[in-house]
Amino acid sequence: MRRLVALALVLSLVDPITLFAQKPTKQKGKAQDSQVTVVFNDAQREAARLYFVEAHGRGNCPPGLAKKQNGCLPPGQAKKRYVVGHSLPQGIIVEMLPAELSVRIGPVPPGYRYGILDGDLVKLAVGTMLVVDAIEGLVR
Repeated sequence: MRRLVALALVLSLVDPITLFAQKPTKQKGKAQDSQVTVVFNDAQREAARLYFVEAHGRGNCPPGLAKKQNGCLPPGQAKKRYVVGHSLPQGIIVEMLPAELSVRIGPVPPGYRYGILDGDLVKLAVGTMLVVDAIEGLVR
C-alpha cells in the first residue's frame, strides 16, 4: 500500500504536460532552412542583359525583327536547339560563361551550371543536361 501511495505522489509531482509532450519530428533527407532558386531572378536577368549590351552593343536590328524578340534572326533561322524543361540532345556543345558575367549574376546553385547556347544564357542541371531556365535574345 505504501508503494502505491508513493507512486501516486511521485506522479502528481511530475508535470503532466511533460509526460504527454510529443518529441519534435525530424525530416529525413530534407534540410529545413535551405532554399534553392532554380530559375533566373529579375536581378540576374538584368545583369546579363547589361553585360551583353556593354560587350556586344545594342545591335542594328530592323524594326520588324526587333518586335519578334528572337535575337534579330529571320523566321527560318530563329529555331533554337533547346527547349526549357527538356534535356539537351547529345552532341550539342554549350559555351562557357565569360568570367565577368559569372561574377555579375552570382554563384550557380549546387547541381546546376550556366552556359551560352544559341546566343542565350541557359541554366542546366549538371547530370541530365536538363535546360531549367533561359534568358533569350542576348547575343545577336
